[in-house]
Amino acid sequence: MTIGLFGGSFNPPHEGHRRASLLALRRLGLDQVWWLVTPGNPLKDNAALPPLPARMAAARRAAAHPDIEVSDAEAAIGVRFTYDAIAYLTARCRGVSFVWIMGADNLAGFHSWQRWREIAHLVPIAVVDRPGATFSPSSRAAHALARYRIPERRARSLARAAPPAWCFLHGPRSALSSTILRQGRKSEQDPAT
Repeated sequence: MTIGLFGGSFNPPHEGHRRASLLALRRLGLDQVWWLVTPGNPLKDNAALPPLPARMAAARRAAAHPDIEVSDAEAAIGVRFTYDAIAYLTARCRGVSFVWIMGADNLAGFHSWQRWREIAHLVPIAVVDRPGATFSPSSRAAHALARYRIPERRARSLARAAPPAWCFLHGPRSALSSTILRQGRKSEQDPAT
């Protein structure tokens, strides 16, 4: 079985998350994508983060696909960092080939994630193109992992590739972002903003 892991706050989840997941399912030949809804992002201020159950429910509505599973695995196993969640899943799900899925915006800051190099050695990584944050070979992580990049035409081999391995995926892009949606909500609630 091949499973894509797509982590985030999903605050709020939106069609862009769904499109990236469907692209990964199709282009990588995955059996499923699991949305790992984090209890809180260690790199962000979580003070205004809606409760996990509310984000889980919203994510299930947004996913609306039989091959996208919404999970609170990080909260269930009591971890805060992506590395710990992936290490837990890979150790307990023998025979499953996992791929980490991230947007191109996350690749730009991937080097600031705790144990990012070790994440790249645990699972292959699929980077999905996003408007305003397309592939940047100059990002620290992209530069460090350059020799492990698989050409996009071989994307279907990524899930079975020995890490480190990564691939950049182009496809239908969505300009939606959780940040923009939150800002829009705030503007609607406070017209003076």
